[in-house]
Amino acid sequence: MSQPGLSAPEPLRIAAVPGGHPYVQNIVDPAPVDPADRVVVLPDPQPVGAPRGQWWPPAMIDPAWIAANADSFDLMHIHFGTESFPLAHLEATLAALEAAGKPLVFTLHDLTNPQLADQAAHRAQLDLLVRSADEVVTLTPGAAAVVRERWGRGAVVIAHPRLAGGAAAGAGADAGAGAAGVGAGGGSAPSMQAPDAAADAATAPIVVGVHLRDLRPNIDARAAVDTVLAAVETLRQTSLDLRVVIDLNDRVRDEPTRDALRSRLAEVPFAVLREHPRFTDAELERSLLGTDISVMPYGHGTHSGWLELCWDLGVGVAAPDVGFYGEQHPVRGEVATFRRGSADSLARALLELVEGLDASAATRVERRAALRRDRAVWRREQQQGIHLDHLRLYRRALAGGAGSAAVPAATTSATAAAAA
Repeated sequence: MSQPGLSAPEPLRIAAVPGGHPYVQNIVDPAPVDPADRVVVLPDPQPVGAPRGQWWPPAMIDPAWIAANADSFDLMHIHFGTESFPLAHLEATLAALEAAGKPLVFTLHDLTNPQLADQAAHRAQLDLLVRSADEVVTLTPGAAAVVRERWGRGAVVIAHPRLAGGAAAGAGADAGAGAAGVGAGGGSAPSMQAPDAAADAATAPIVVGVHLRDLRPNIDARAAVDTVLAAVETLRQTSLDLRVVIDLNDRVRDEPTRDALRSRLAEVPFAVLREHPRFTDAELERSLLGTDISVMPYGHGTHSGWLELCWDLGVGVAAPDVGFYGEQHPVRGEVATFRRGSADSLARALLELVEGLDASAATRVERRAALRRDRAVWRREQQQGIHLDHLRLYRRALAGGAGSAAVPAATTSATAAAAA
C-alpha cells in the first residue's frame, strides 16, 4: 500500500502483443484502489503498410523495436500474432529481450493455431516460447496438463476474462425474437429472422446459429453444417421448432467451400445462409443476441473467445470435443460438448441446451437478459482475481522469481464462484 503524502510509484509497463485486444485489456485493472498496483499496457505500434487500427503483424515482435524502445516497457507479454513471423525472427526477438534484461510472459492460448492448417511451424514456436518464457500462463487445467507433459514445466491457470462490453451487453439489448439491431460500429446487421418463422413472437422458433466467419483453417465448414442440419432435422421430428441460421463473411478464404454451402443450404427449408461484411464487435454482439444456441464449427482448437462472448451474452453454446472448450464453463446448460462430426451427439447437446428454454420467444429474451445481469456481476468478481493473478505474475517475473507453479489458479466457472 502506498504511503499518504508520497508520490505514487511508477506503473508496471507491459509491452503486450497485441495490446489492444479485448482479452488483453481485461486482464489488468485500469483503476486499482492502490496506486502501487497500476499496470499500463502499451498501445500497439502501427505495423508498416497495415491499415489504421490493425495490430498485425505485431511490430513489437522485432529485435529492432525492442532495442529502440527498451526504456519504455518493463516486460513483454505475448498472447497472439507470432504466426506472422518465421522461427528465426522470433528467436532473434527473444534474444533481444534477454539482451535488454526484459522478462517474457507467454500466455498459451492455442496448442493448435486456428489460423493455420499445417501446425508444424506453430509447434516449433511453442517449443521456443514455452521453454524461453519466464512465466507461462494458460486458460484451463487441461491445457496446463499438456504443458507439463509436453514441456516439463508448470503453467499458471488464469481463466478467460469477460469479452462482452458494448451496448448489447446491457439488460435490454435484445432486439426481440428472431431479430438483431444495428451495432454501434455503423452499418446494418442482416436480419436474424429465421426462414418460415411465425410472425407471432410468442411462437417464434428456437434459433440455432453457426458463424463460419471467413472460413479460416480451423473452421470445418462443410462437415459442421452437415452435422448441424442432420441434428436439427432429427429434433424437428420430435416437434421441437428449431431453425438454423448460418452466418458467413462476404470475403472468405475458401471460395469453393462457400459455393458448396450456397448450394447445400438452398435445399433446406429450415435453414438460411446469411452472407454479409465482417461484423463490428457491436454488430456481432447484437447478432448473437438474436440466437438461442450457438454451435461452434471448429475442426481443431484449444480455447475460445467466441464461447466466452456467448456466455457473457446468455447464449448457450454447443462445442465440439476438441481442445478444452468444455473446461471454460463446465456448468450443465451453459456449454454442451458433442463428438465432432456426430449428428446424434450434437442432437443430445442441443437437447441439453434447449431444456432451459421456453417456447415463448419473449420469455427467452427475458431469460437472456437475466443471465447477462447475473453473469456481469460474476464477471466483476472474477476480474478482481484475474487482475491480481497477473499483477503477482508480472512482479515475480520482474523479480526473477520461482516460476509459474507458484501463482494460484483463478476461478474458472460460475459454479466454483458460487461455492466460494
